[in-house]
Formats: sequence, structure tokens, C-alpha cells
Amino acid sequence: MMSVTEVERPVPEEPGALARMRWAVADTWVVARRYLLHLVYKPDELVGTLMVPVLAVLLFGFVFGEAMGAVMDAPGEEYREFLMPGLFALTMAFGIGNTTIAVVTDAGRGVVDRFRTLPMAPASLLAGRSLADVLSAVVDLAVLAGMGLLVGWRWHEGPLSALAALGLLLLLRLAFTWIGIYLGLVVRSPEAAMKFFSLVFPLAMVADTFVPTDTMPDWLVPVAEWNPLSATVIAARELFGNPVAANDSWIAQNALLMAVVWPLVLMMVFVPLALRRYRRLSR
Repeated sequence: MMSVTEVERPVPEEPGALARMRWAVADTWVVARRYLLHLVYKPDELVGTLMVPVLAVLLFGFVFGEAMGAVMDAPGEEYREFLMPGLFALTMAFGIGNTTIAVVTDAGRGVVDRFRTLPMAPASLLAGRSLADVLSAVVDLAVLAGMGLLVGWRWHEGPLSALAALGLLLLLRLAFTWIGIYLGLVVRSPEAAMKFFSLVFPLAMVADTFVPTDTMPDWLVPVAEWNPLSATVIAARELFGNPVAANDSWIAQNALLMAVVWPLVLMMVFVPLALRRYRRLSR
């Protein structure tokens, strides 16, 4: 009687941490590239995003510039230098609307479900979305900075300080991107997403964006000073060497610190929320 010899098959080894990280980074770039190509093939979305800040430069820089400058006891050109960092931050904040609508649209079209069926890192879809939004924000800032140069805005503290200011603005955009991703996974329609986006407008207004906080009513000043946008705006003005309104509050005196702390705190809250919501959708 013949004996049957069992052949042990080798058990495939689990990929190490470094291999998993390379896998996740590669998948994240694939997803980000998809979203960036979408912007290339549909530039109307990018143009629509840039129209608001570009029009704001013209409107507040020239139409209302003299009046706003009179409130601050500053000539029009000085007010435009004060204004531009606020518009940079405003553009970063308004990007939350595009993120939310894009995520909820992808979910409604089944794009999220199709990505989940692919052998890719679980979080790469959301990470790719955030990377694509930050890279598109670089284009936003470049266009807006070019517009600012045309109307007389300049930076005065050297290229490294200017790059640091742009880095803080992109950090703010990254934080708002994750808020938008979470909202896009929660709401069920683009119409509902627009309702959340409408809340960003008063957030941008109640900040050091267009006028100093000391020109606001006393009860509104603490709200404006502790607004995450205010910290980034003041820090950007300092790094660009643009006019900064006198303010003795702790938050204004530590604007550079808070311009880093606020986005990190927001991401500590909304990144886990977005990932948890995504995992629930995957069940």
C-alpha cells in the first residue's frame, strides 16, 4: 500500500510595516492623481473656486478699499497689503465646500464603493482626496498671489518667511479638507452639503480677515480672536511683513503658535471621525 506524503505549503508572510506604508503611499498618490486629472479635464470647477477670491480682491481692494482703509486709518495700498493674507486664508476655508460636495457626489455615484472593492490601503481614498485638495490649493494660492501682486501687494520678509506663511495657509486648508471629507461622508446630497458650506461664510467674516477685531462689538471680539482663521491670518501677515493691527490679546501675541495648533487640533478631531465613518460605510 502506497503512503501519501503531505507536502506543506509555505504560508505567505505578512508584509512588514515599511511595505504597508509604501503600499499606502502609492495608493494615496493614485487616488490623488485621479482627482487632479478630473480638475484638468473639468477646469470650470477650478475657475469657479477662484472667482470668489479674485472678485474679492477687486471689490475690497478698490471698490471698498478706501472706505475700509479709512476705518483703519490706512491708505488704500496699505489696506490691500493688510487684506491679501486674509483673502488667502478665506480661500483656504472656502475650499471646504468643494471637498464636501465632491465626496458626497462620489459616494452617490458609487465611486466610493468601487474603490472599496479594489486591493488598496483602506484609508488611501480619503488620504488621496486630502492630498489632491491641498495640491489644488497651491494653484489657488499662486493665482491669488499673482492677483495680489497686480494690485500692489508685496511680501517684505524674504522668501523663507513667505514660504512659511504659505505653509501655514496650506496646513489650514488640510484641516478644513478633513472637515469637508467627514461632512461629505455624513450628508446624503450636494444640496445638504451646501447648507453646511453656508456656515463657513460667517466664520470667515467674524475673523481678522477684512478688518481688525478691535473694530467689532465687544461681545464679538473674543469669538473673532479665537477663530482659527484669525490666527492663520495674523501669522501670515507677520511672516509676509504686511501690516498687522495692534492687539494685546494672548491669541494675537501667539498667532504663529496658534496657526499651527488650531489646524492640528481640528485634524485630531476630524481625521478619526472621517476614518470611522468610512469604515462604517464599508460594512
